Amino acid sequence: MGDPISVDMGRILNEDFVLATADTPNSQAEAPKTEQPVQQNKETPEATATPEATATPEATATPEATATPEATATPEATTAGEETSDGINASVAVAEKSESEMTMADLLEEFLPSKTLRRGEIIDGRVMSRKPEGMLVDIGYKSEGFVPTKEMRSLPPEVLEELKAGDEIIAYVVNPEGNEGSSILSVDRARGEQGWRILEKAMDNDETCNGVITGANRGGAVVESEGVQGFVPLSQLIGPARELYVPGGEPPKEGFIGMAVEFKIIELNRRRNRAIFSERAALQAWKQVQKSRLVEELTEGEIRKGRVAGISNFGAFVDLGGADGLIHISELSWEPVKSPDEIVTVGEEIDVFVLRVDRENLKIALSLRRLQPEPWDAIESKFSIGQTVTGTVTKLANFGAFARIDRGIEGLIHISELSQQVIKHPKDVVNEGDELELKIIRIEPERRRLGLSLKQIVDGSDHETEVPEIPKPSEEISEGFGDIFEDDE
Repeated sequence: MGDPISVDMGRILNEDFVLATADTPNSQAEAPKTEQPVQQNKETPEATATPEATATPEATATPEATATPEATATPEATTAGEETSDGINASVAVAEKSESEMTMADLLEEFLPSKTLRRGEIIDGRVMSRKPEGMLVDIGYKSEGFVPTKEMRSLPPEVLEELKAGDEIIAYVVNPEGNEGSSILSVDRARGEQGWRILEKAMDNDETCNGVITGANRGGAVVESEGVQGFVPLSQLIGPARELYVPGGEPPKEGFIGMAVEFKIIELNRRRNRAIFSERAALQAWKQVQKSRLVEELTEGEIRKGRVAGISNFGAFVDLGGADGLIHISELSWEPVKSPDEIVTVGEEIDVFVLRVDRENLKIALSLRRLQPEPWDAIESKFSIGQTVTGTVTKLANFGAFARIDRGIEGLIHISELSQQVIKHPKDVVNEGDELELKIIRIEPERRRLGLSLKQIVDGSDHETEVPEIPKPSEEISEGFGDIFEDDE
């Protein structure tokens, strides 16, 4: 009962009881039906000064008042003036405090967490106000936090200038119990933490990040991004960065340090302070996006400009503007090609024919020879049956030898047209690379068939032999493009 507030509340309630029973002996039964005694108490200042209220032994000594649990649980016990102790009345008064009567301390106690801050903890906050010496931050605790100006030096001037009340920040707890009750915080020490959060989010969303090369070692480049230092292995460096890097731990060429790079995050381990980046993965991701856009735009049969980006044993890759298409070796020329570098060189600007677009697998088949005249279309205007021509043996088979008589035009010398003698194999008479005088004995442009004879030149005969089927160029293309999309990996 030592609390003055509780004692006063008890006195007021007991005085209400005395005033309510002074003139009406039966007022105890009547009290629940009328609010007049309560109003009289509020309007009569003498009620607090009446000594009889505290001296009446009945108010404090009545055993029913203290022994009856209903006295504290039932509102009527206090409003009707039932005989209760000062302590019971005080607890009831506190329990019945309206929200308007609660102090700020009561509200803070009820709604704010009781957890205490720890030194080194990273917390989220919201700027409350700015001052020359620092800024106040709402950190969700009973007391606000304070960030001294010297703990915000890492913020760019433009960011610091735009920082205003309501902006969210993260801060490092320097001192949980600073001066004047505010916790001392640091934005500078928390920026690294913020950087980790940004990179983790980028990795989860498979996003491309930006960074700056700050150094080099034997294995690759050191890159800083969002305040976090990461490493780009040499195998993951491409373009200008790769060209300026000097292997063996030697200092890189001028322009390497400070170079801006785009990268994908390969590995991120916050606990071990380990971050591995890849410039190559970022480029591949960009090309994939570009390719998706390009395959939606391309139309089979159209002509596009491109640049030869690479050469392999099965064809050439052509950059069409951010995405590569493949010219299979069979589509480089109407003539047989042993190696693609016989026809094109890396970096060369060329026109290409869009042969096929695979939108599902994001693959593009191109052709160079389709932009050149089809040799078989003009064969009848250049050659005739019975004409003698010069041909070069290109291939031997069990049934005869193939000879090229013009660009993109090959004919078959059947084994029966190689010699008057019976031979087991064409190699008994000719070899690949031999130049021969031959006679044209059949022309079938629509079937891409040409029959040649060697023996008719030798003996002067005019005998026609049935020529076996020669694969059409369309059949060769079909077979070749069966490999295009297998090799384009």
